[in-house]
Formats: sequence, C-alpha cells, structure tokens
Amino acid sequence: MTPSRRGFLAQMAGLGSLATWPNLLSAQERIPTRAIPGSGESLPVVGLGSTKAVLEIPTQGTEPIDLVLRTLVARGGTVVDTSPRTEEIDREFGRVLGQPDLRGGLFLATKINTDDEEEGIAQMRQNQRLLAGGAVDLVQIESLRGVAAHWPNARAWKESGDARYIGVTVSSTEAHGALESFLRSESPDFVHVNYSVVETGAEDRILPLAGDAGLAVLVNRPFMNGGYFGLVEGRELPGWAADFGCATWAQFSLKYVLSNPAVTCVLTETTSPAHMNENVDAAFGRLPDASERRRMRELAQSFS
Repeated sequence: MTPSRRGFLAQMAGLGSLATWPNLLSAQERIPTRAIPGSGESLPVVGLGSTKAVLEIPTQGTEPIDLVLRTLVARGGTVVDTSPRTEEIDREFGRVLGQPDLRGGLFLATKINTDDEEEGIAQMRQNQRLLAGGAVDLVQIESLRGVAAHWPNARAWKESGDARYIGVTVSSTEAHGALESFLRSESPDFVHVNYSVVETGAEDRILPLAGDAGLAVLVNRPFMNGGYFGLVEGRELPGWAADFGCATWAQFSLKYVLSNPAVTCVLTETTSPAHMNENVDAAFGRLPDASERRRMRELAQSFS
C-alpha cells in the first residue's frame, strides 16, 4: 500500500521532537535550484505558500509557521510567498521571518490585494515595514486586482529599489485569459499561476508564453488547496510512479509540476513540518519524462 501523508508523519515522529528536525535535516541534500531568467540569481524549486499557517497565527500562535519554515530552510529552501493580512497578524509573522538565523536567507514574495491604488501603496509599505524590514524580493499584484492602477507603482518600486522583482498572480484557470492578455502587453519578472497534475490548463498558453518571454514562474495550488487529496483518498499510488522516485500522492503532483521546465518554483502550502519534508523530497531524483507525464495526466483525469 502506498504511504499516506498520515503514515509519513508517523514515520517522522520516530525521529524525535519536531523541534530537532532542522538539525536532522541539515545533513540532507539541499533542494535543487533553477535560474530566474535574465538574472544571475537562482531559486530552490520548492517553496512555502504561507497563507493557511499565517492565518492560523491568532489561534495557533507562531510555532507552526516557525517549524514548517525551519524545515524548508534546513533543506535549502528560501522562497516564502505571502499576502497582506491584518497588521496584527503580519507583525507576528514578521517576527518569525526576522529571526536572526532566518533574516537575510529568505526570498520573500509579497502581494498587493486590493482594487484601490492608495490602499495598494499602504499594503506595500506594510509588507516592507512588518515583513521585509526594507526592500521586498518580489511584489506581486494578486489575482490581477486593480492591476491597471498598481502596475505603474510596481515598476516604480523596482526602479527605486523598494522591490527587486515585480510580478502578477492568478489562482484559477478562468483567469488565464486575462493573464495572457497582460503578459502580451507588459513585462513582469515573475508570473504566478495555478498548476497541478489535475489543473493542467497553464500548459496551454501561460507556461509556453512565460518560457518565450523569459519570465520566472511560481506555481500555486499544486494540491488544489487540499482538494487534490480528496480526489486521491483511498486510491493506491500506481507502481510505475516509483520509476521516477515518487512515493506519495503529494509527490505525484509535485513531480508533474516540476517536470515542466518553465516552472521556477512550486509553492507548497502546509502547516506540517512532516508534509513540508515530504514535499521537498519530490525535488530529488528523476523527474517524469514526456511519456510518463502523459500517463500521469490520463490517470488524473480519472479522479473526478
């Protein structure tokens, strides 16, 4: 029977306290990297989508986000994606990001999420003040909200050094048309799009366009915000997945995403250090080839 995420957590519990994981993981191989096109910089191919863990800070405190972030960093990860929250939540998250042994080693991808230009400016300043402690690595216009108003400001922030890179995001296939139109008229450094072995629509136009334009690509929803695990629940992972080093259903989707050369980094959203470690493991070993990708897609189409 294929190992489940729950079983994986039980196995990891045998290693001892979660607090000791960074020391145990630091001896392991570090996450492979891919280049940001047009830049001398590379990013680890697996990162953290922090939404759930950050939103749980008021009820769960900062320990869950701290542990999962340290698990990622111990494996060589740097990319942390976030979106503006209340000032109280962002202040607490900023304290986690600003710890001396973390600050300076992270690539922080922030967002603006509003239709209003002035509010967008305020969100950018909050990102800088509470999360980044200065310049942000990447600022993105989330879901293309108010992009006509915000994009000139984003370009100005890049010119001034307030942001090193600028980009836009979508998280639904229905928004791909608007994203394509934007990419054909503007020149962001990053495009951030939903993509998984089930949601493959980005392959049609967005990923080829990003590759042709020399854009870095961040991927969201590799697990469809958890919906993917409902689709695969009770299903046995096919034996042929082991041919490319795939041991779990989570890795099945991640290896599919990472086998597309246009992808720079896939953001995995979790509050569990065990799951983060499992996700990072998908970056190692062989990735599926073209015929294996077709087989994966065909299997995924049978899930729904």
